[in-house]
Amino acid sequence: MDKIDYKIISLLQENARYPLKYLAEKVFLSSPAVSARIERLEKQGIITGYHANLDSVTLGYHITAFINLTLEPHQKVEFYPFIEACPNVLECNCVTGNYSMLIKVCFPSTQELDIFIGKLQTYGKTETQIVFSTPVQPRGIDISVLNNVNLDDEDGDGNDKSSNTND
Repeated sequence: MDKIDYKIISLLQENARYPLKYLAEKVFLSSPAVSARIERLEKQGIITGYHANLDSVTLGYHITAFINLTLEPHQKVEFYPFIEACPNVLECNCVTGNYSMLIKVCFPSTQELDIFIGKLQTYGKTETQIVFSTPVQPRGIDISVLNNVNLDDEDGDGNDKSSNTND
């Protein structure tokens, strides 16, 4: 990956619906060249998809929670298909520490959350934290910190064109 790839990825994380023409202008390439780079990044598995961010509260899902679950290793064969099939599970991670699974869920009510927790408790002990607020929304990786890439250095001379040093 070169600096242009990093810039394209950064722009797509900002807004995956940017037109190719806009991306091309930002990286000083033609639209077909940008399209080819995006296709290559997809084939390499660097770009794995494009998603819409939804407001769960507006959709009626007022309760977001994180559930810790203890799970014995032999239970994974049964548990993984179960948790994958649960539509209210936003994320499920195998983690270190006192619990083995960290599950992010979203439900319309605490009653529905409680029913789900009851189902989880057939696998092991749970501990639940209900989210009050989310000061940092889910976001992409800040790729500018990878390999010390300055994404605003348009011509590669080490100078950031977005800041005027001739005051």
